[in-house]
Amino acid sequence: MKRMFEALLAASLAAGVPAIAQSDAPEIKFDSVANPLQLPANIYLGEVAGVATNSRGDVFVYTRTGHPTITIGTARPFAHGGSRLFEFDKSGKFLREIGKDSYGFMFAAQVRVDPNDNLWVVDQMTNMVMKFDPQGHVAMLLGRKAENVPVPARPAGGGGEGRGGGEGRGGARDGSGQQTDLFDRPTDVAWDAAGNIFVADGLGNARVAKFDKEGKFVKSWGKKGTANGEFANVRSIAIDTQGNVYTADGGNKRIQVFDNNGVFKTAFTNVGNAQALCMTKGSNQALFVSNSNPPNDIDRDGEIYKMRLDGTVVGKFGRAGKLPKEFGTVNAIDCSSENTLYVGEIGNLRVQKLVLH
Repeated sequence: MKRMFEALLAASLAAGVPAIAQSDAPEIKFDSVANPLQLPANIYLGEVAGVATNSRGDVFVYTRTGHPTITIGTARPFAHGGSRLFEFDKSGKFLREIGKDSYGFMFAAQVRVDPNDNLWVVDQMTNMVMKFDPQGHVAMLLGRKAENVPVPARPAGGGGEGRGGGEGRGGARDGSGQQTDLFDRPTDVAWDAAGNIFVADGLGNARVAKFDKEGKFVKSWGKKGTANGEFANVRSIAIDTQGNVYTADGGNKRIQVFDNNGVFKTAFTNVGNAQALCMTKGSNQALFVSNSNPPNDIDRDGEIYKMRLDGTVVGKFGRAGKLPKEFGTVNAIDCSSENTLYVGEIGNLRVQKLVLH
């Protein structure tokens, strides 16, 4: 009987059938730490797109503090501004701002820290992924910001100027992008043990782009659709110790799992609108995923799930709302510790530090 159950479980995972339904997941007890970050006077967080920690416990926040602007009055309208990157120590004390007025900062998508404490900033509107060394100097750039923007803006995929030629900036009408290192509204970045770089080129395109550790383009996979290996969007990305790639396909309400070369393995369909992913370190890894409430229905869903890598839900915590221990459109989770998380919220303009029990 036990062997039969195990076989049925394996078959259900391979077919993308949830092992535990959302409503059946046990509640995980947790607390929210009050005021985890202390900002200087006259500096405020906007929409928190990214939050990450390094090996010292320093906290980095990539936030949309204003609106990007376009300078008109030349033959080439130029877009700039709109997002800022802050660093705090592990006690929450403000340390510095990194990359102020950077050419690559416009509309924050995500910030991550690699195993060597380098910072990686993903920006949707510049279509760039920027690597900063621990001192805050630019060390590598992926993608490319357009030298100018069409004014007025053209519809997505409408054959504008800039990168990618006739299908818009780096994208095709099916969202598959091109087999190059050019992005169209990227959302996240992750690395495998060999240092290969994986970019979720996730909103304008619907693909994953793979680069080697030196930043040379290797391949990409995915396009708009609902079949295995296709995406409504790629909101977030995580990689386990075996090199498998986990992608948050929020529009299709699933997580898709691929091997290191983009071959589809399985899908998890028991976590709702998967928008933010975080993978813990170590030999017994866990995956945290936010069922983020949509911006047009902010009182719905909102909980965060803890999963095993076979797709089994261990438990869930939180709900949509505005109070501590509630969430407003979570876009980022940092899980350097399995029981201490930092959560970045777009809807509530804040970072919460959570302690799980």
